Amino acid sequence: MKNYQNILQNLQKSTFRNHFRLKEKDIEYIEQKGLETIKKHAYDFIKKRLAPAIINNDGKQTPMKGHPVFIAQHATATCCRSCLEKWHHIEKDKELNDYEIEFIVNLIMSWIENQIK
Repeated sequence: MKNYQNILQNLQKSTFRNHFRLKEKDIEYIEQKGLETIKKHAYDFIKKRLAPAIINNDGKQTPMKGHPVFIAQHATATCCRSCLEKWHHIEKDKELNDYEIEFIVNLIMSWIENQIK
């Protein structure tokens, strides 16, 4: 099992990754929907926007705002296939498997949980 806190600590060394924070409206949204719903949203976003082998708009498929999961994706370098390959060594030109999707979602949720503490 991956140690998500260690991964998050390594990501904080990046000035770009470290500047992402949830805003009050994001935290309110999470409180309103609940973490389980946010996790379902994360699975949905990852399966639709990140899991396919070929993504025509890779690098631009994840907005920088609009949902807590999007912000978390940028903070955790799970926003595009190029970042996944660079930071997490997940091969770029293949469909993500269930284990990789689970890893990504758990990393996103770990970051979100740290933000709302």
